[in-house]
Amino acid sequence: MSRHVVAKAAELRPGEHKVVEVKGREIGLFNIGGEYFAISNRCPHEAGPLCAGMITGIVLSDGPGKYRIERKGEFVRCPWHGWEFDIRTGQSWCDPKSTKVRAFQVKVEPGEELVKGPYVAETFSVAVEEDYLIIEM
Repeated sequence: MSRHVVAKAAELRPGEHKVVEVKGREIGLFNIGGEYFAISNRCPHEAGPLCAGMITGIVLSDGPGKYRIERKGEFVRCPWHGWEFDIRTGQSWCDPKSTKVRAFQVKVEPGEELVKGPYVAETFSVAVEEDYLIIEM
């Protein structure tokens, strides 16, 4: 499994999201209350740009005329056909038994850990022979 640095944590405040590209794939990166999540930007229904959709909560009801919105900011609604997906897991809310969008693990690491050395530059021996420079490889 390869690791890819995609953004600075400070670039994505709580409630914000952005689309990044990793190895030719568009991935939506989300900050939900200080936790980071990533899902594919491709809706499994008809390949719409999922992360361009509305970020919302889920509407629940205890009976006719009684509605409430829960988990605000934790669902994304595909702009093409309105299919909703849980940003935390990628699970479809429209067809939870068989449809989900790919979710990716996101880690926050200090920059100093990403660039920790020691780094060694490649060196070559150089010798002077009758006014010619020769590099040995």
